Parts: sequence; structure tokens; C-alpha cells
Amino acid sequence: MVRVELRGVNQKDEFVRKVKEAVRNAKEGSWILGGGWNNDLWGGESPAASWIDDITPSNPVWLSRMDGHMGLANSVALKLAGISSLLEDPEGGTIIRTAGGEPTGLLVDSAMKLLVPWIPEVSVNERREALHRASNLALTRGVTTVVDFGRYFTGVSAELSWEDFSDVYQWADTSRKMMIRVCLFFPMETWSRLLDLIEKMGHAMSQWIYLGGVKAFADGSLGSNSALFYEPYVEEPQNYGLLVTEIDSLFNMTASSDQSGLQVAIHAIGDKANDLILDMYESVISTNGMRDRRFRIEHAQHLAPGSDARFGQQGIVASVQPKHLLDDADSAIKKLGMERAQKESYLFRSLLAGNAQLAFGSDWPVADINPLGAIRTAMKRIPPGWNDAWIPSECLTLNDALKAHTISAAHACFLDDDLGSLSPGKLADFVILSTDSWDEFAAQGSASVEATYVAGLRAYP
Repeated sequence: MVRVELRGVNQKDEFVRKVKEAVRNAKEGSWILGGGWNNDLWGGESPAASWIDDITPSNPVWLSRMDGHMGLANSVALKLAGISSLLEDPEGGTIIRTAGGEPTGLLVDSAMKLLVPWIPEVSVNERREALHRASNLALTRGVTTVVDFGRYFTGVSAELSWEDFSDVYQWADTSRKMMIRVCLFFPMETWSRLLDLIEKMGHAMSQWIYLGGVKAFADGSLGSNSALFYEPYVEEPQNYGLLVTEIDSLFNMTASSDQSGLQVAIHAIGDKANDLILDMYESVISTNGMRDRRFRIEHAQHLAPGSDARFGQQGIVASVQPKHLLDDADSAIKKLGMERAQKESYLFRSLLAGNAQLAFGSDWPVADINPLGAIRTAMKRIPPGWNDAWIPSECLTLNDALKAHTISAAHACFLDDDLGSLSPGKLADFVILSTDSWDEFAAQGSASVEATYVAGLRAYP
């Protein structure tokens, strides 16, 4: 198995060249894996198996898009998985095809499950090393606690999250190798398994591991043209996006999880997907009764008129990643049109005005894990190459952006009694910055992390 990194590639030729380099280092018949590509960087043209088939005649290839909602397989991999023109699209997914009906190599959302089982599993040692490297990176950025939704996305086995829990997190905890705190969410289809574990162990397994709740997906992503909207994509008038989980099944799993006391988080990006989940949450609350449940919508990127107010009215957490707007500004205008993009995208201030619980994060590795950069982005909203803010009325104050990254983020996963602020009785997790003036940071945005402390002990550098 050889890996290829395509993050930041902005030309088709460079894409092909990097795959070609990987082939040179690969044994015949071994997989070439990787990804991180973003077709918006080279103008929007989607990659195809035909780009790389000539240079990968003996190696199956799978290259995922940077958002994890779409990937490219070469013809060798398609044949191995039995993906042909005769195969129908699975529910919640799309096999992208040529005008003649042949697969192009692109698989969207649930269609990825057709190929993923054929890909070799990552070894336990590789996954343990990945935790170590990721933890080190987090500490250098001043991050002491993360919410981890696991290796779970549409088309991937729910078992992977549980394997990582036992093979990596529990191993690291008992071996005293944990470096940052984690709040773990598991695939919603396994809610009863999580409930059994919490009943035996409690939510806090140690000072490092907190069992949070369950996660599911409503739709795909904007970049993969699979986020679910009321109106179609401008360049694809027949495409409204995908509902990747059947709504009745999603309701039943949510109601059961919630009835059992588990926290629920659901991925929703498009305006229609967000409304479907808001409607569903409202119905579940009505059925199961009032309690402090802190339902979450992950991303909440594009909201129909009036939907922003519903978050506050229903007590729903808007779990948003500010740095996504840097990638999405140009593509949202292109895919949705100027009017829709301007009215419904990344409505930070509107959500706060409606008394929503706004929790910020990074969605790493999709976006940079650096919270200082995200705070700056939430305040300025200036995408690369732009001179002015995208939707300036939605810019946040420094205080609001800080709060969303700290106490509100902790509250959003029931950790605010121990984390999120420097208060008597809470854990002493904090950072030292290169500036002692927030006004200076707000003006210049040039601060860096000089030291990170976890439980009062210096963890970085």
C-alpha cells in the first residue's frame, strides 16, 4: 500500500504527477490510497479514472475528496469491486457516470460503500501512531480537548469507530499515552452498544476519555454537490443533493437514542437537510419530553429563511466550523448562485441573535485545527483573494468567537463543568500566547501559541 497526498493540488497535471510518483513506489497489485483533493482549486472540473488509468494499469487506486463525501477510483479498483454500468446507485449515494452510462470513477457518499470493503485495513500500529501525531499537532495549536466522531462517514463500516476505541483509545489510556482529552461519538446505528458501555463505565472513563453520544448523517457536502437543498445546484438543474439516511430510519434511531439518554449529533449542510433535522428534533422532543439533551447539528452551513431562529427556539446546538467558509465562499456562489449564497451561508451572528448555542470547531483534517485562525476567520470572514468580508453582517466580535471556541464548545458536549473556562474547580487546561493583548490580536491576527498546559502541566513545547 502506498499513500499519496493531494491536499493543495491546484492543477490536473499536478494531480496526475503525484499519482504517477506513488505508482513508482508501489508493488504491482498493491493499493494506492490517499486524497485530500479539492477540485474547486483547479476550476471545478471533477477528476475521472481516465486521468490516471494509463499510469495505474496494475494497481487499484482510491483517492478521497478533502471532505470525505466523494472519492475517485481507477478502472482497476472499479472492476475489483464490480462497479459497472449495470449497477444501480445505492440509497443515499451516487455513481457518477458518463453520458453513455459508464462509471467515471467518482463515487459519492453511500456509493463509496461499494468500494471501501475492498481496501486494505490500516494496521493497529499505524492508527496508534496517528493518534500520537494528531495529539502533538493539537497541542502545538493550543487544543487540549477534541470531539472525535471517528472514522465514520457515509459508506464506511460503523465497526471502525469501535475498533479505534478499543485498539487505540483504550490502549493509549491504559498505557498512559493519552496527551489530550477526547469526547467520543459513535455511529448512531450502534446506539444500544454505546448505552451498554455507558451503563457499565459511566460517561467519564478517565480524565482523558469521555463517552459523548451518537452521530448520523442527513446529507452530503457542498463540495461534492451532495448537500441537500430546496433548490437545485446552478450547474446541475436536476441535482438537489442527497438524503444519505432514510428519514424514517433516522427518526427511529434518534428517538431511541434520545429516549435512552444519549446525546445526538447529526450532520446537515444544505438548507433542506437542516430543516429536516430541525423538524425531526422537534418531533422527538415532543415525543420523549423535555430534558437537557443538547441536540447538535454538525455544520449547519446553509439555512433557509427563518431556520436560524429555530436553533435558539428549540435549544439546538449549531456546531459550526468557521474555516470552512474560506473554501466555500467562491464555490457556494458558483453552485448556489449569488442570492442564495449571500442569504443562507454561515449565519454566525444570526444564530447568536436567535439565542442559539453556537459551538465552534475545526472539522480537522478537512480544515486546519488552528483555533486562533478560526477565531480570526469568524471575525473577519475574508476568503483568500477577497478584499472584503463575505456577508459582513455575519461577522462576530472577538468575545463571541472566543466564547464559541471555549465555554460554548464545552457546553455543547456536556463538559462545561470541567472545561471551557478558567474557573475554580475546573481542570487547568490553558495556553500561553505570544501576545498579552486581545486588541492586538483582533487588529493583526498574528498571535501564536507559546505553551499549552493540560491539567496544570506543560504539554507543549
